[in-house]
Amino acid sequence: MTHASGSFDVRLTAQQTADPVVGRMTIDKQYHGDLEAAANGEMLTAMTEVKGSAGYVAIEHVTGRLNGRTGSFMLQHSGTMNRGTPQLSVSVVPDSGAGELAGLTGKMDIIIDAGKHSYKFEYSLPER
Repeated sequence: MTHASGSFDVRLTAQQTADPVVGRMTIDKQYHGDLEAAANGEMLTAMTEVKGSAGYVAIEHVTGRLNGRTGSFMLQHSGTMNRGTPQLSVSVVPDSGAGELAGLTGKMDIIIDAGKHSYKFEYSLPER
């Protein structure tokens, strides 16, 4: 496995939904560091009456350069917050890699510290 890390900027824009406890947002991200890329996507959220409990799923399409290789891929997010305890899984959608990123597999950790966003990406790619 190869490792990549860096920071990212994210803008979430709320969209209208038919149910007030279900939220929908568009995602606009800019990755920096070992992954220099732009990403766009969609997020669905579920809020509960219990403070600190919620869930979300998201898909984002990432296009750019990963450690010198250019292409695109999709990330799938699944997150829960259980009374303040977070659990998050972000992984590459199988067979979503294109261009020089064809065959990409991996998982990404998202870190939020003092309002700043960063990532650690553990991945593998076929030899060129």
